Amino acid sequence: MPSSAGRVLPFRPSERLDGTDTGAAGSADPVAVGRRLRHARREAGMTLATLAARTGLSASALSLIENGRREARVSTLEQLAGALGVELMALLAGGPPSRRAALEVRWERAQRAEGFQTLGIPPVRVGPGLPDDALEALVGLYESVVGLQQQRAATPEFARLANAELRARMRAAGNYFSEIEAAAAGLVGRAGHTRGPVSREVVERVARHVGFEVVTVPDVPASTRTVTDLAHHRIYLPASGAHDPRAAALQALGHVVLGHEPPRDYAEFLAQRVEINYFAAAALIPESTAVPLLRQAKVDRDIAVEDLRDAYAVSYETAAHRFCNLATEHLDLQVHFMRTSADGVIYKAYENDGVRFPMDASGAIEGARVCRSWTARVVFDRPTGEVYHQYTDTGRGTYWCTAVAEPTSAGLFSVSVGVPYDQVRWMRGRDTRERRVSRCPDPRCCTRPPADLAREWDGQVWPSARAHSHLLAVMPPGVFPGVDDTEVLRFVAEHAPRPDGPGRDEGADPAPTTDVAQ
Repeated sequence: MPSSAGRVLPFRPSERLDGTDTGAAGSADPVAVGRRLRHARREAGMTLATLAARTGLSASALSLIENGRREARVSTLEQLAGALGVELMALLAGGPPSRRAALEVRWERAQRAEGFQTLGIPPVRVGPGLPDDALEALVGLYESVVGLQQQRAATPEFARLANAELRARMRAAGNYFSEIEAAAAGLVGRAGHTRGPVSREVVERVARHVGFEVVTVPDVPASTRTVTDLAHHRIYLPASGAHDPRAAALQALGHVVLGHEPPRDYAEFLAQRVEINYFAAAALIPESTAVPLLRQAKVDRDIAVEDLRDAYAVSYETAAHRFCNLATEHLDLQVHFMRTSADGVIYKAYENDGVRFPMDASGAIEGARVCRSWTARVVFDRPTGEVYHQYTDTGRGTYWCTAVAEPTSAGLFSVSVGVPYDQVRWMRGRDTRERRVSRCPDPRCCTRPPADLAREWDGQVWPSARAHSHLLAVMPPGVFPGVDDTEVLRFVAEHAPRPDGPGRDEGADPAPTTDVAQ
């Protein structure tokens, strides 16, 4: 993969979107604060005793703070900052003051992490006598071991926690990421696209600009959507399939453009998937033309997801995702999004409007079942493909939602987008008379059968549940979860250009390049 310079990874675990390290709890990390305090004290030429005398604190208490073993109050840090002649934020925020300090922080966190003792690694005190290269080796070995453990133990619980963390970071950013927007806009602009749907030819120009060729073949491995040959700069797409080939090609290019490296764990794998999906949607529905369209629709009080779908010749789901990218940043609207199966199970979701999704104790929602009264479920009672609008009264207020049920290769799914009641005045379909009441998570709403029915059939029914294997199974091992590595390597070897003659796919009928895939 390309160098990591300039990488766009807004979802890196334990980092804020502005790059400030916040630790797992989302507040200032005591270890990082301690290293910054020690650096500022040494820069000021003070000993622990000197700083203790100036602040009225004991030297032992200061040592505990510097070592990250005591979390200082903000008032204490203000006092210390004043004595050292630095700003409070110099202690609270920013990166470690040196490479050595960064390694010390990572090693201290590692030794305090749950499960460290189970690795059989003896504790090592970080002091001036520990050489930098030894400290770096310790950190590298520990993170490699933990990375392997996480890959092997990427259980449903791990995956759900990773999804919950991703969703929290997306919410914090309003689901808008300027770096990816800029990358997509620059490439689409250089490909000569100005307005309207992005054609397959434009996508191929984008690929050529990055130095890649898009090749359509009939035998892409079944465990993949696309395969990228980095040695020969080729992206292989299937000749037929349910996915939009433009989106598939752009997602593959996203890994290259965004500087991705092989994911170290399942959380990073998920983060990269979110990023490439964002990149593809931003290229297919460019911000420069979509935002004026949406702003005018807001002026007209006529915002509709289906207008994006039709204007850019994309799926309803892609249009819904893109609307959520742009709604908060450019329209000052808070929204929620769901992709739900016909039996009510949530597969994808996002919210920053206060709606309460069903979730488990960890905060994960994947695999939870949506209330029968929600728009995402009711839409399945309507004709497939018909846009349905509904108000739903919940314990957190009233929400208006629009939804469409679409068939896929995996069955029927609904895609729904909603806003709080006080923002519905901007939306097409706000005049609907459809209204439901949801009392979930109260089990009396829709999960607990009526008492008389339960009594009548008590002990007389034994259903066989349909297991959602993608949510329940242990994640497959490997750098790219779920991919058959042997199958992929054999594929690229067979299709690679040969110096003594054409590759296997050369001479085949070329794929059409000027159509707009639906």
